[in-house]
Amino acid sequence: MLFAEPLVEGRLLRRYKRFLADVELGDGRRLTAHCPNPGAMLGLSAPGSRVWLAPGRPGNKLPFSWELVEADGTLVGINTARPNRLVEEALAGGRIPALSGYSGLRREVRYGRASRVDLLLEGPGQPPCYLEVKNVHLRRRPGLAEFPDCVTARGARHLLELADAAEAGARAVMLYVVQRTDCDRLSLARDLDPVYARSFAEASARGVEALCWACSISTAGIEVIRPLAIEA
Repeated sequence: MLFAEPLVEGRLLRRYKRFLADVELGDGRRLTAHCPNPGAMLGLSAPGSRVWLAPGRPGNKLPFSWELVEADGTLVGINTARPNRLVEEALAGGRIPALSGYSGLRREVRYGRASRVDLLLEGPGQPPCYLEVKNVHLRRRPGLAEFPDCVTARGARHLLELADAAEAGARAVMLYVVQRTDCDRLSLARDLDPVYARSFAEASARGVEALCWACSISTAGIEVIRPLAIEA
């Protein structure tokens, strides 16, 4: 995925109210940008960090949207809306072998009690594949990506609804997309959300598959490139 327009570099002044970030650009201008990330962003929102902003669409209230931050010596993608598109591009390019062989893809299909699955993969002669995609950017120890970075009741619910789908005869997959380049494995952040960790264990026992893929990241674009091991 290439960014539609060149990103603009700046320095983070503060992130607040979850969806707002004050940034100082290289020419000294200060502005408020949209922060497309509802999570805690642990280790990614320190004042003074180098950040990159994407120009907003015409009509947006804020002129820029925060896309990247430099943390721990690497670029990190903070936009939680990106992974679904990144996964779609990877599937179209045949870059995720475990999810190959499906001829159809639908987005945001209703399932479970009150949810919409991120992607529904379909193909002749095989059960449908319910695919949930989660963004990962937390790293507290060298090489180890962790999910989640805060309590996510919605995420736990998705795991259990995937488990229901698996028990009903469908294929159910949770795919974690790590938007940073300095990790070689993924683990659950049990101390931050023990309920999610328990839901993951239950979903796995009921037939839900878990995959993790990392991205290459530059100021030009982001791409899903390699699998990571999951330490459950």
